[in-house]
Amino acid sequence: MVRFNPSLVMVLLIGVVSSAAAFQTTNHLATKSVTRSPPFLASSVLLLKEKHNNHDSSTTTTTTTTTTRTTSRLMAASSSTQEPPEIQLDTSALIKYGSSIAIQMSLITALFAGVDVATNALGLEDGLPFLAVLPIFYGLSLKSRTFNPLNNQRPNRDQALQKEGETQGFRDRVMPSWTPPGVTFPIMWVLIIGPIRAYTSALVYQSNGHHLCDLTILALMLHLSMGDVWNTINNVEKRYGAAVPSVLVVSLLAANAAYQYYQVDTLAGSLLGATLLWFTVASTLIADTWRLNPDPLTQQRDPLYPTIVEGEESVTQFAWFD
Repeated sequence: MVRFNPSLVMVLLIGVVSSAAAFQTTNHLATKSVTRSPPFLASSVLLLKEKHNNHDSSTTTTTTTTTTRTTSRLMAASSSTQEPPEIQLDTSALIKYGSSIAIQMSLITALFAGVDVATNALGLEDGLPFLAVLPIFYGLSLKSRTFNPLNNQRPNRDQALQKEGETQGFRDRVMPSWTPPGVTFPIMWVLIIGPIRAYTSALVYQSNGHHLCDLTILALMLHLSMGDVWNTINNVEKRYGAAVPSVLVVSLLAANAAYQYYQVDTLAGSLLGATLLWFTVASTLIADTWRLNPDPLTQQRDPLYPTIVEGEESVTQFAWFD
């Protein structure tokens, strides 16, 4: 039986709200005013014409034409400033984010249910061997995005290690001075986070009656699914503002998964809970990155939700259907 602790969730929610509020800017997007043409331009033309009335006709014609062209250029330049485009909530992106999580969770649940049925059909009373379960969850920890229809490509680790220019998530934005070295991230995900997820999930599998399609295990899969959507928001779409609350949701779901694991196996829950230290660092890093990357034109920070320019198409697309 999966138990749910309302007090823990309340504390986590308070932490999420507090973290978001600490980095929320109080500035509003400034509206650019349309600069009117200087009123003295027209009178300048008349004065110049009057000044050259006593010259011969060819000189008068040349001077008047040149002055008129200069005035036209000045008037065009002075009126070139336009209203900034209207920014609105990208509801299409929100729908696709939610739909992608639903699709991913449905596919993973169906896969787990199929494996459970096959295991029973083969008469394996003790379920899959422990060493067979480990690679299943290790693979899902690193490649869960296979089941997500969005483009949620991770940063290129090889380019990061070789220091070859910009890549998604590396050197394509201003990063805080305290950012860990690029090699830290693949070490954490591949050598630490991934093995912990695999080992703890295998422990839960042994303790829950040898069922992959289990609500406790699916709690971790929900965390992975949200993490895949966050990768789309942060690394592919570069929505620095929307990345802040979404990474907090990822951390919240990681805490919930650790709590659910703890209810089944205390060692599994404790080990999985230790990964929250890394998610705390990651959340702070994402929030500080948002602070350091304002819009280059308005110098205002991105809103903490996905936005779209009125009349333009959303950048959020299903990669499977393109």
